[in-house]
Amino acid sequence: MPSAHPTPLKFLHPGWFTLVMGLTGLALAWHAAGPTLGPWANGVTLVLGTLSAGVFGVLLVASLLRWQRHPEAVAEDLRHPVRHAFVAAIPIGLLLLATWLQALDLALPLAQALWWVGSIGQLTVTVWALGRWLAPTVPHAPDAQSLWNGITPVLYIPVVGNVVAPLAGVGFEHALWSAVHFGIGVFFWPVVFTLLVARRLAHGPIPPRLHPTWFISLAPAAVVGLGALRFGWPPGVAAAIWGVGLFTLLWVGTQARRFFAQPFALPFWAVSFPLAAFTSLTFKLGAALAAPGLQTLALVLLALVSVVIAALVLATVKGLRQGTLLAPEPAAPVVTAP
Repeated sequence: MPSAHPTPLKFLHPGWFTLVMGLTGLALAWHAAGPTLGPWANGVTLVLGTLSAGVFGVLLVASLLRWQRHPEAVAEDLRHPVRHAFVAAIPIGLLLLATWLQALDLALPLAQALWWVGSIGQLTVTVWALGRWLAPTVPHAPDAQSLWNGITPVLYIPVVGNVVAPLAGVGFEHALWSAVHFGIGVFFWPVVFTLLVARRLAHGPIPPRLHPTWFISLAPAAVVGLGALRFGWPPGVAAAIWGVGLFTLLWVGTQARRFFAQPFALPFWAVSFPLAAFTSLTFKLGAALAAPGLQTLALVLLALVSVVIAALVLATVKGLRQGTLLAPEPAAPVVTAP
């Protein structure tokens, strides 16, 4: 059925760039599978990365048009306690596309340019997002409450997302600047996790619509482990980080049926990049440790994440056709803890 909303562009918030993160993450997972599956895996990497770059281009043009035609909607996103954090998906998408180009040894000057734009953009978004924590608020006022409303797993993207930079930065011989990003992300990883636990225990659960975003909790361990290998740290360190990721996957994964037992919405894409990144880490760690068991597990994870992202793509296309995605979001109830 056609959309009931005549201006769907108005509702194209920055969260749509998580599609780029998921698709590029899957492309990199297939690239990591190359030593196991053979050269044809690079062909899949090329196709998926090209698709992701195309999606990024379409979203970027559409976002610029939205900024011109609906500036009030953009301003609302920047003020929103949750949606503002998705702005970081734009520079992270650039960093991942640069990593994809580097992995395939394609258009390296362009990849370097994308990496620098993504790097500066990510650092800028991190400072801006964390600046909200220091903004003056009035106790018991809505603004004060919005600080806790904004403590959701989406916060990992602007704050801990800095750990993505070394994936390509080290190969471009920007190890020092990559380490700066890495240090910021690693420092704030436990900070954000602590805030999430505090919010859950003291202020109640996050809205059901955001439940799938709990899978973002897997991303820090997955990407930090990849970064550790990229910096040349001992495989044992990466294995310890991988263990944290495995526990997180099992911990959050046990709730998957409940999280996804609701109508499809954009937050469902939260599972895509974290699972793809963990698959890449499993492949690379299995190769570093010469562990056949890890390689077998990585193949299982690759099949799983490929099916999951294919299902997400199909559901997204269906939602766009039916007009259920580019539409006003339902008001999220604030549930207080007993």
